[in-house]
Amino acid sequence: MKQNTLVHHTIREQIATHLRREVFSGQLAEGDVLREQKLAERFGVSRGPIRDALLQLTKEGLLVARQNRGVWVRERPHETIRPLVVELRRQVESFALETIFERIGPDDLLFWEENLEHFRNACEKGNMGAVVEHDMAFHRSIVEKVEDEGLLAIWLPIVTHMMLPYSRHQSLMESYGEHRGIVEAIEAEEREMAVKGLKDNIQ
Repeated sequence: MKQNTLVHHTIREQIATHLRREVFSGQLAEGDVLREQKLAERFGVSRGPIRDALLQLTKEGLLVARQNRGVWVRERPHETIRPLVVELRRQVESFALETIFERIGPDDLLFWEENLEHFRNACEKGNMGAVVEHDMAFHRSIVEKVEDEGLLAIWLPIVTHMMLPYSRHQSLMESYGEHRGIVEAIEAEEREMAVKGLKDNIQ
C-alpha cells in the first residue's frame, strides 16, 4: 500500500484537507461561517473547487449547509452521545485492523514509520495543524487498506464527530507514544496488543 500524507490528487482534496485540519486544530471554531469568495481568494482558485470541497466536508459531517444561510462549522455533538461515537469508531477501526492484519506488508510498515516521524516532529513543535493531518492519515490508512469504500464512508462522519480531543494529554508526545506503540505491536505481530493499543488511542 503506497500512500503519502502530503500528496493529494485534486485541488478540491487539497482545499478540503486544509479546511479539515483547521477545524480539528481549532483554527476554525464551531459556528464559523465559510464564504466561497473569501476562500477562493485565499487559495487562489475559482469558486468551483471551493464549492466542491465544502460539499465534501458537509457530507463528512464537519460542516453544515443550509439554503440561503450559507455554510458553517458544525457544533460538537452533545457530550451525552460521545461514548456512543467513541465506541462506534473503536469498532470500525479495530474491525479494519483485524481484517488487514495478516496482509500487512513492508510498504505499510514503511508508510507508518514515515508517518510517525512526521507526527513526532509536529508534536515536538506543537504544530496542531500538522498533528491533526498525520494523526488522521495514520487511522485512515488502516481503514483504507480494507479496500471497501463503504467502510470508509461509515468511518469518516464518525471521526469528524469526535473532533480529536488532544486536551486529554498532558503533552502531544503522549499521543505520538500511543501511535508508536500500535506500530511496534504490529511489527511484532502482536495482534491483540495492536488492537488494544488502537482502541485505547480512541477516546
